Amino acid sequence: MALIAIVTVSDRASRGEYEDKGGPAAEDWLRGVIVSPVEIRRVIIPDGRASVADTFRRLADDEGADLILATGGTGPAPRDETPEAMADVIEKDLPGFGELMREVSLREVPTAILSRQGAGTRGKCLIITLPGKPSAIATCLNAVFPAVPYCLDLIGAARIETNPEVLAAFRPKGA
Repeated sequence: MALIAIVTVSDRASRGEYEDKGGPAAEDWLRGVIVSPVEIRRVIIPDGRASVADTFRRLADDEGADLILATGGTGPAPRDETPEAMADVIEKDLPGFGELMREVSLREVPTAILSRQGAGTRGKCLIITLPGKPSAIATCLNAVFPAVPYCLDLIGAARIETNPEVLAAFRPKGA
């Protein structure tokens, strides 16, 4: 069974001053698409390079997460350091994820150019950073998730299957 961690990165949500909407939106999206058994674990942490990097390391290395989705902390504000934290912990950068997420987001809002989403691998874990707004999370996941199951296969993570009537995952023939 795959373990998917959803990390909400927000100072205010971590202090209970703001309702986390990104984490529940990401979980709802996943539950509507994935048909194989998965465990979804949600955590809320404060912004900041060290807190995000430490959380990514713990989830990937100690808890065995196959996929980490991080929402928030990807903009240009001073405390938005999720991309820097991801760079500190990943072994391989997958720039196509960020390129595609910005491309599809720009069709909806011109400020998507400010977003710094991305993806990379750490051992057998794929980490994807997403915006914090629920509609933007769905836009980004709809664009990149067809490649996620095969990426997980390639890095030796747990296999996940999607409902092809909702979102068809791409795997080469024989994979």
